[in-house]
Amino acid sequence: MELAYVCEWEKRPKSTHRPSVPLVCSWSCRNLVAFTTDLKNQHDGDPDVSHVIHIMDTEHPWDVYSISSGHSEVISCLEWDPSGSRLLSADGDGHIKCWSMSEHMVNSWESLLSSSVEGDPIVALSWLHNGVKLALHVEMSGSTNFGEKFSRVKFSPSLSLFGGKPMEGWLAVTVSGLVSVSLLKPGGALLTASESLCRLRGRVALADIAFTGGGNIVVAAADGSASSPVQFYKVVVSVVSEKCRIDTELLPSLFLRCTTDPLRRDKYPAVTHLKFLTRENSEQVLLCASNQSGSIVECWSLRKEGLPVNNIFQHRSPAVGEKPPTILKWRILTTTGDLERVSAVALPKLPISISNTDLKVASDTKFCPGLGLALAFHDGTIQILHRLSLHTMGVFYGSAAAPSGGQRPGDESSVKRQRTGGAHGLHFKALQFSWTSLALAGVDNHGKLHMLRVSPSMGQVLEMNTTLRHLLFLLEYCMVTGYDWWDVLLHVQPGMVHNLVDKLHEEYMRQNQALQQVLATRIVAVKASLCKLSTATAARACDFHAKLLLIAVSSTLKSLLRPHVLNTPDKSPGDRLSEICAKNADSDIDKVMINLKTEEFVLDGPPLQSLQQLIQWVGDFVLYLLANLPNQGSAARPGLGFMRDGASLGMLREMLVMIRIWGLFKPGCLPTFTATSDSQDSLQLLFRLLTKLWLCCRDDAPPQEPDESLIDECCLLPSQLLVPSLDWLPVNDGVIVKLQGKQPIRLHFGKSASLDLVARSAGCQRTDNLRCVHMGVCPTEDSKACTRCGCVTMLRSPNKSNAMKQWEQRWIKNCLCGGLWRRVPPTLP
Repeated sequence: MELAYVCEWEKRPKSTHRPSVPLVCSWSCRNLVAFTTDLKNQHDGDPDVSHVIHIMDTEHPWDVYSISSGHSEVISCLEWDPSGSRLLSADGDGHIKCWSMSEHMVNSWESLLSSSVEGDPIVALSWLHNGVKLALHVEMSGSTNFGEKFSRVKFSPSLSLFGGKPMEGWLAVTVSGLVSVSLLKPGGALLTASESLCRLRGRVALADIAFTGGGNIVVAAADGSASSPVQFYKVVVSVVSEKCRIDTELLPSLFLRCTTDPLRRDKYPAVTHLKFLTRENSEQVLLCASNQSGSIVECWSLRKEGLPVNNIFQHRSPAVGEKPPTILKWRILTTTGDLERVSAVALPKLPISISNTDLKVASDTKFCPGLGLALAFHDGTIQILHRLSLHTMGVFYGSAAAPSGGQRPGDESSVKRQRTGGAHGLHFKALQFSWTSLALAGVDNHGKLHMLRVSPSMGQVLEMNTTLRHLLFLLEYCMVTGYDWWDVLLHVQPGMVHNLVDKLHEEYMRQNQALQQVLATRIVAVKASLCKLSTATAARACDFHAKLLLIAVSSTLKSLLRPHVLNTPDKSPGDRLSEICAKNADSDIDKVMINLKTEEFVLDGPPLQSLQQLIQWVGDFVLYLLANLPNQGSAARPGLGFMRDGASLGMLREMLVMIRIWGLFKPGCLPTFTATSDSQDSLQLLFRLLTKLWLCCRDDAPPQEPDESLIDECCLLPSQLLVPSLDWLPVNDGVIVKLQGKQPIRLHFGKSASLDLVARSAGCQRTDNLRCVHMGVCPTEDSKACTRCGCVTMLRSPNKSNAMKQWEQRWIKNCLCGGLWRRVPPTLP
């Protein structure tokens, strides 16, 4: 484990921290981290910052959004929904709030839904399960089929609507032993109900929630005393007569092993941590008992065992089909020795299969993500333990003990340094794994947020091919699930980028056509993120961003086409256009038009005129590519990736044909070019040269090198048409490009860090990357930027036409690359 960056508050707190206040931290699948701090009066006017929720995206940690939550007591729970776009918060007074993005931006949040169990503190909180569960099979990591690597597990949602659609809602457990359920109806109203976990209600100091494949919910509860049993309850939620109903049932309980050990019976009097190993596995639980100076951790498993039968019945011959009686019983899997006092626990979210075969392959290939759980100690250290055997896999000694944050489990001098370093009192009070278990976010008792990278092999030396295979496997998992892959990029060195991009493309091309279509834009976004990590591949990142915009513009322009007759054949006008352009290799654009039904291209003037800037971008893009064809040997120039991409060049040909037809009805929508001759038919010239280039790399023919005559004509293009300068790459101001080194970065909340890999001159034009218009050198309009690629667009649309609104609505929730939006202030002159 290594420290990647530390983000601290620029304004020092006016008072000291309070050790008694618990901290919470939660990491979403979109790489948003929500956390609380235990500092008083950190901001002027705030009565208590422990009631404030801080939300940040890991790529821009300084751009933290602090919510004055309105909670009257200390926040005890934070929980993201499966989509990573909504957040639940609960406090010590029984109030639960549901937060969602305002205008779909990560630094603007609002609470529109809430529920409460008045005066009853919440100790556990979870969203209801939506029935989606994947299993990641390490054994099949070499398979060419994504369906074999990541299989869908049969799993029922906690509650289903008509037709099997999962019903959304949340479940909370209170300190008095109540379980409260809030269901979100399709109309937006809440159905709320509460029920006691058992008839004899008792104090619940610790609780956790897990789900079963049959749609049931399991709650584990403890009163905080190690001598008391840990109770388990089955909770079934249903809707009867438009009212929420909760049924509970007592399940087998357990006593901690340390309380029955004569040597440790009274050594650890308190249960401080209680966690199911995964939220979809209610049959394995992790328990931690502690005293003032130390802790012990136990892992238990629920197993089905045969029930002993009295001797009287043993000689009876069993009936046909009769099974021997069985009983569910908790059995201890393993336990640790005496440890330092545990301050926080983090469990892996990666749904790795733990079958014997998968575990053996993971051990042989040293694939560790998803197999380790993290324990933070009061001396400032963090240990990664195997989730089943609890043996140590890795150690982080903390910045106070070892400035490099290295992983040196056998270094005795490091252990001595970390023990003396613990005297400063710096330790983690909240800890969370990322969704691929390759990063850890921790909040210490001084309010700082630490980001740790966790090696896929836990520091074991691997061959380069094995390392690439591990990273490729996790990138594929993110691509299939839609989860953000930021934490995987933490481990990609600049020298790995080229191989990873090529191998990812090879695996993608082996999938069936339907899956390729689903993942078409997502794989381009992954490639763009990878290529940004190295200056040697920055030009390829430009190409991938341009390809995302090209795909989006093409699908939008094709969607404007309408069949002339309603009872049309099974092919849409867009499909027929693609088919005709693929078969007709004529370089004369007018001859290609003859084979098309021009009545399908008839549109009103306003839609075409409002999309003129997109049409202009297509024309400028084709001109730029052709003018740079003579420089195709230079990998540092953007556009090289398109010179051999027959599919993209074919897409451009189709759009030029559409634009040509639309120009006959509405000349004002045509792209404008600055030509040296008034008689120059620019669109015809570009189509002819583009067709020649397309014929060299079309998919249904062997690739060829462009002939000399084509290159000569492209050399003359700058003397015939003015070649525009395209703003290819959005400004990359994120932190990931600076994290390839081993030295951690120190950042401050609220203080922007300029980390752009590509230098921009101060007086250059700012571009709206979605609308393809210039915003000026110092834009005064409010804008939003993508958290992943840095794409910038104006917050408010300057165009009120329906066609442009349709284009803008496609990107209201996410960027072209699938990243989330964050509001950026206007540029100061």
